[in-house]
Amino acid sequence: MTADSIRNAALFHFAKDGYEGASLRAIADEVGIKKPSIYAHFSGKEDLFMHTLVHAFHEVQRHTLEYFRDHAHLPLEERLRGLLAWFEQEYQDHASARLMLRNCYYPPPELYSQVMDLVYPFLDGMERTLSRLLQRAIREGDVPPVPAEQVAIAYMTFLDGITVEIIYGSSRRYKRRLDAAWPIFWNGIHSLNEKAHPIVPGGD
Repeated sequence: MTADSIRNAALFHFAKDGYEGASLRAIADEVGIKKPSIYAHFSGKEDLFMHTLVHAFHEVQRHTLEYFRDHAHLPLEERLRGLLAWFEQEYQDHASARLMLRNCYYPPPELYSQVMDLVYPFLDGMERTLSRLLQRAIREGDVPPVPAEQVAIAYMTFLDGITVEIIYGSSRRYKRRLDAAWPIFWNGIHSLNEKAHPIVPGGD
């Protein structure tokens, strides 16, 4: 019996029932061991939860990078909008995404600092990845010259604003928000460029 087997069972239970609701006994039963055997690998529920959450963040990060790699042939707009649709499906399909997302919004109060030490580097890494994608797209003429870092932050804010529907709403409500808000967001990127480079009437 390995720590990985216990962690994988814990991933399902923590994603389904949360930190407070998950039971070490239920996790042990799923693995086929006695509850005390968990303590051979983890010091307790808190330790198991944090190891499982770290694993979930790594899994989501890996899947996100794979998404960008597999869709590198698409125009940037399609990749960015597609990522939002993909993320909702990732939440439905993978316990790692469910565990990560729920704890971004509602970490256990007693583990708040430890969880935020995972959340903020993850979000900062996403912003850096998006900034690099935007800078490359600008160089290639896929999008007009815009402040890449500002747009990356705005995109993450957009994602944060509709993600609440994944947790509390439904796929239909999520898609409705995405369809309504995306054209405004994308057109706003172009308006940033127009403000920075206004068209002067009668100019050459």
